[in-house]
Amino acid sequence: MGAQERAAEARIAAARAAREAAAAGMDDESRREGAAAARRAAEEAGIPTEAKPETAAERLERIRKARETTQAGKNPDNPMPTEDPGEGMYWANYGGVWRKYKSPTAGDGADTGGSDTNGGDVTTKSTTTASTTTYTATDGKIFTDLNAYNAYNEKLKADEKARAGKSAYDILYNEFNKYGMGSLIEPLKKFIQDGLSREELTLKLRETPQYQDRFRANEFRIKNGFAAIDEATYLGLEDKYQSIMMNYGLPASYYERGALGKQVGFEKLIGGNVDPITLEERIMEGQKVVKGNKDIKDAIGQFYPGISNGDFLAYVLDPDNALAEIKRKVTAAEIGGSAIGAGLTTNVTRAEELGTAGITRAQAQEGYGAIGGGLQRGSQLASIYGEDPYTQTTAEEEVFRLSGRSKAKEKREKITGLEKASFAARTGLSSGALSRDSAGAY
Repeated sequence: MGAQERAAEARIAAARAAREAAAAGMDDESRREGAAAARRAAEEAGIPTEAKPETAAERLERIRKARETTQAGKNPDNPMPTEDPGEGMYWANYGGVWRKYKSPTAGDGADTGGSDTNGGDVTTKSTTTASTTTYTATDGKIFTDLNAYNAYNEKLKADEKARAGKSAYDILYNEFNKYGMGSLIEPLKKFIQDGLSREELTLKLRETPQYQDRFRANEFRIKNGFAAIDEATYLGLEDKYQSIMMNYGLPASYYERGALGKQVGFEKLIGGNVDPITLEERIMEGQKVVKGNKDIKDAIGQFYPGISNGDFLAYVLDPDNALAEIKRKVTAAEIGGSAIGAGLTTNVTRAEELGTAGITRAQAQEGYGAIGGGLQRGSQLASIYGEDPYTQTTAEEEVFRLSGRSKAKEKREKITGLEKASFAARTGLSSGALSRDSAGAY
């Protein structure tokens, strides 16, 4: 017979004795003494006379043992899943539902890792009591259902991501809008708020039609065999181009800005890989003609009829026209203008030949000044004395030290010998008439 059964029989016997005493007319004191005697007899026999109340510790131990039975999967109605929960994880059954949990740290309120219905890891602040596990979200809201907690936690993350994305969009939009390019960012609003990485965002930006139109010169660079440049370099070139043009007083139409701050006039320069130093050289060459005297402008029109004075600046700014070719034409125009200024005529072939020989504008002005002063009289004397014609070409060969210089000099000296006094006195030409490095004596 078990201890509980013996205790029950003792209690029954004590109750029976109390009833019998009452029936025999015993007073209360006698009944209490009788009951006490019965209890003492039962205790001496080792039989408990009443059930002791269950303590809190005993109750938790009983619940723990019952849970261990369930957690061990020994409940035939709800066995533990046979699937391996994974490293650092274990199966646990709460509310009749098996779930995966990270191994807990010691103590109540420990952080435990669970998995949501999609299998993703979450960080959970849980508190376990005898019968309930709670989960506390980052904003302090408490859940008893893990799935509800996971869903709420994901919503909090999404809301925070959206707030951060909006802030990032506002900052980026305001920065671009300073340069009149705010509309470039508008198509990217969703991508920014979705939290795309900087690299992904840059790729998305460069795919938009607005971006491709704003930085059109990169397309030209690639077609011309050059690498595309980044936005900062692109904008930096535009600023330098504009500064140079403004310093040289070019019309604003060459650097005016359109939508998105785009400067169409710079697209060919950037596309042609023209650096700021080269641009400045081109402008300087162009201004030799544009700001030159009428003789130079007339020479340009005569030598290169396809380039008018009004279009010459546009001509020198076009990267399709090589800088060396521009310099050759400008020098020829300066030499031709010097000849025109001395009352002479010349042609593009002779002007370019003199330019190739290294004759500068200053030397051309000095040389043609000397030639113009004596050419007419020299021609007359050659005719009077029956000599070969003394022409401008003959004089140029000697003055500018070209091929045929020696013969040209002999011809002049022969004519001078025939009428030395007359020719020398009237023309003022002598061996020291032209003192230069590149031009010969005349």
